[in-house]
Amino acid sequence: MKPYIMLLGVVALILSCIPIPGAVLVYLHSTLLIPGATSALAAPVERKLPPGEEEAKAVLEKSPRHGEYADVKVAGSQQTIRTWVVYPERRDNAPVILVIHEIFGLSDWIRSVADQLAADGLIAVAPDLISGKGPGGGNTDSVASRDDVVKLVRSLTPDEVKERLDAVRAYALALPAANGKIATIGFCWGGATSFAYATLQPGLNAAVAYYGSAPEIPKLAGIRAPILGLYGEDDARVNATIDVTAAEMKKLGKTYDVEIYKGAGHGFLRAQSGRDGANLKASQQAWPRMLAFLRQHTR
Repeated sequence: MKPYIMLLGVVALILSCIPIPGAVLVYLHSTLLIPGATSALAAPVERKLPPGEEEAKAVLEKSPRHGEYADVKVAGSQQTIRTWVVYPERRDNAPVILVIHEIFGLSDWIRSVADQLAADGLIAVAPDLISGKGPGGGNTDSVASRDDVVKLVRSLTPDEVKERLDAVRAYALALPAANGKIATIGFCWGGATSFAYATLQPGLNAAVAYYGSAPEIPKLAGIRAPILGLYGEDDARVNATIDVTAAEMKKLGKTYDVEIYKGAGHGFLRAQSGRDGANLKASQQAWPRMLAFLRQHTR
């Protein structure tokens, strides 16, 4: 027997008796196999979810997708909206998803959500809705603290939000790679904004609200797009709006699909490591549910 084969047998016996981390196993497998052999274990694994907040920056730095900033002009104004755009790798034109940030502004986490949408075959467009409101006319990244970002987001008027979203929507639909269909998704403050924007913008093909409160009941009549609401079970403040909204949407003959995830809290997609695994489980269920909904309505 060749010494090399004997060595492999010894290594295999050792590996079968000692618990070794998966990353080490992959390394040993790929370096000790007969030259020319390949290992399925060593192949990179494609992410199926956006990362949690703590991993977002690292994931963005390793992304193979093309992402870029665009400065979108607001009609009748000198103001531009700083917007993060990520393109999928596909041959045909793609739907556009307008990603509306949390009350924390255009963060690395929101940009990583956009990146994952692009990985899933969609053009993702994420505007910084407090563009120009930071120090010296800066954007989210010019603001010293998260608390200060929250104050600026809360200072936006409904008219400002609509004007800025309308500008980015028009820009996104004009992208040469777009297929003419557009939907919104939003998180927390952005979830409520995604839902509210659907009452004002008849040109939406769909809207998704991650743990965002519903609009006032009289405003629901303006909705033309189907709505998907994704909620954590332990989020009473937001969830208090679900039943009355669902009843009114049914009465109006409009689509409002609701998913409530057991044990998950507010912000579960960003805080995936929280609540003893409930937030991660909710994320794993909500993301494919959302993708199926978006694909259904933006084909």
